[in-house]
Amino acid sequence: MIKKLSTIFFYCLLLIIVFNRLHFSQTADSVSYSNLYPFVVDSIKINGNELTKGFIILRELTFTIGDTINEKIANYNRERIYSLGIFNQVRLIPQRSENKNILNINIEESWYIYPIPFINAVDDDLKKLSFGLFLKIKNFRGMDEELGASFSVGFNPSFFLSYYNPNIGWKENIFIRTILGYSDVENQSPSAELLYGKPFSQKFSSIQFSIGKRIGLFHRIYLTTAFNYIETPAYFPKVNASKNRIDHRFDIGFGFEYDTRDLIQFPKDGIFTNIVYTFKGLGIDNINYSVAWLDFRKYGNVFGKLLAKCRFASRFTFGEDVPFYDYSILGLRDKIRGYFTKKIEGNNYYLTKLEFYYPIIDELNIDLTFIPIIPDQLLSYRIGFYTQLFFESGAVQIKGKPLTFSDFYSGYGTGITLLILPYNVFRIDFALDKYRNLETIFSLGISF
Repeated sequence: MIKKLSTIFFYCLLLIIVFNRLHFSQTADSVSYSNLYPFVVDSIKINGNELTKGFIILRELTFTIGDTINEKIANYNRERIYSLGIFNQVRLIPQRSENKNILNINIEESWYIYPIPFINAVDDDLKKLSFGLFLKIKNFRGMDEELGASFSVGFNPSFFLSYYNPNIGWKENIFIRTILGYSDVENQSPSAELLYGKPFSQKFSSIQFSIGKRIGLFHRIYLTTAFNYIETPAYFPKVNASKNRIDHRFDIGFGFEYDTRDLIQFPKDGIFTNIVYTFKGLGIDNINYSVAWLDFRKYGNVFGKLLAKCRFASRFTFGEDVPFYDYSILGLRDKIRGYFTKKIEGNNYYLTKLEFYYPIIDELNIDLTFIPIIPDQLLSYRIGFYTQLFFESGAVQIKGKPLTFSDFYSGYGTGITLLILPYNVFRIDFALDKYRNLETIFSLGISF
């Protein structure tokens, strides 16, 4: 919570200090080119990409040379380019001439190296503080690659290295991801702690490699392989997957993704679907179980400027000897606002969310390049300010037991969201549980 509060406070203070000197530029939406549509695209010209390769932008477009586009298509494609997360500004400007119609794609590249120190309170508990540094290098070599690294000390010490390449060659549309990580983490399973008799920690080391193919604009399929080392202070059945206190686990998984969202950082339209099935252990060291994951999200306009989004997610485990550290737990990766810090575990979980959100400020471009010393790429922002109403509910299921309505935990509430793109999204939610107990939740990133 300290990390989230300090970050939000910094941005708010910065905006207040420089407010009188801000330069507000026109947003793409406030500049109308309606009289130029429909527009036959004879040529596409990219301007402002000093580092970024042109094909990284062109491969996001839903149209090509010779197609006819309207204003809606142009705005949708603008958001798709912005979703790359490597530009401060993106504008699509049609230009008519006597002999040729040129579609200008004007971009402003963002800063790509982010060393960020942080303080984090695990489970919002001030007795569980961790300190560390997060480093991200984006758009490496101008091809939207990403290098990442982090380390933390204190509670739950950890480190990780990662590399992501979204496209090995324009024509092939092959992508890869590699992750190397280590963490010494407090056990998250209530059942494991009850069996163990007291709180305990487990050491997780893993190396993971994924390779996949993008099919068309919206579909991706991928294969993931991993080796995991999990060390527990002592052996207990179900706390460990093998017959020893140390598990050596090999995984192989398959995934499918369908994504038509307009702006990934804050979607207003589109569908996202992700389905993953992973075989864990493969019978080595008597470890043999599997996990399936389903995530479906829909975004759209209700009426006027009112927007809505919904989500359904489930996680299933299969096998007789699923360890507690791989149980399906609501309260870790997926949380229910109203029960934000509560951990509910079982073999499977089911989660549904519904949220309505309305723009107080839909989009505002802010230019702070008058500030000396700081590079201009760090001084240009796309700002949005929204208010939201939400309802969400979830339940876990123990193998062999039927699921009933009484098993569901439900929360509801309201909140505000501040977008400072392409950097981050800050949220404050006020959530109630079924007893109307109030939770105030500070979060980074979108709710879903």
